[in-house]
Order: sequence, then structure tokens, then C-alpha cells
Amino acid sequence: MNIQLNTDTNISGNERLENYINTTIIKELDRFSDHITRIEVHLSDENGSKNGQHDKRCLLEARLENRPPIAVTSNENTMEKAVSNSIKKLKRSMDTIYGRLMNR
Repeated sequence: MNIQLNTDTNISGNERLENYINTTIIKELDRFSDHITRIEVHLSDENGSKNGQHDKRCLLEARLENRPPIAVTSNENTMEKAVSNSIKKLKRSMDTIYGRLMNR
């Protein structure tokens, strides 16, 4: 599973953030790793330098083998919460897709 991090000009894609994202994604989605070829992470701050609630956005796009990609988003007060919630949403989607396939 390849993880690609993309940030807008308002988000610093530093090593700590990249390590947090990679570690969390690998840990949470490990059981689906055979089905995922790539995950694209898009981080943005929708208000830029201004303060605001729920202005940190994480969009995750999972590229799956022999299936269409799945995209989920989350807007939160912190980037860590946005990433965490997006991963939870993606995990639920993967559970739904592969749970159905395994029950056939």
C-alpha cells in the first residue's frame, strides 16, 4: 500500500505529520492492505491564516484493486482530528465493500 501526502500552501507537510498519517493509516487499514494499491491524502486549511471552526480538511482517496476508488472527507478543528475521522470513514466503507464480498 503506497501512501501519498498532498498539502495546500497553508499546511506544512512536515515529517511529524507525515509519520502520524502513515502510521495511523497502516495501523487502521492493515487488514485491507492486500486490496489497496494507493491512498492519496489531501490536507487543506480552508480559511488559510484566519481562525475558524472546522476549517481543517482531510480528503482520503483509496485506490482499490479491480474496483473504483473510494473518497471520504472530514472537516475538523485540528488536522489530526480531520485525518482520524477520515480514516474511520474510509475503514467503514472498506468494511461495507469487502464484508459484502466475503458474505457472497
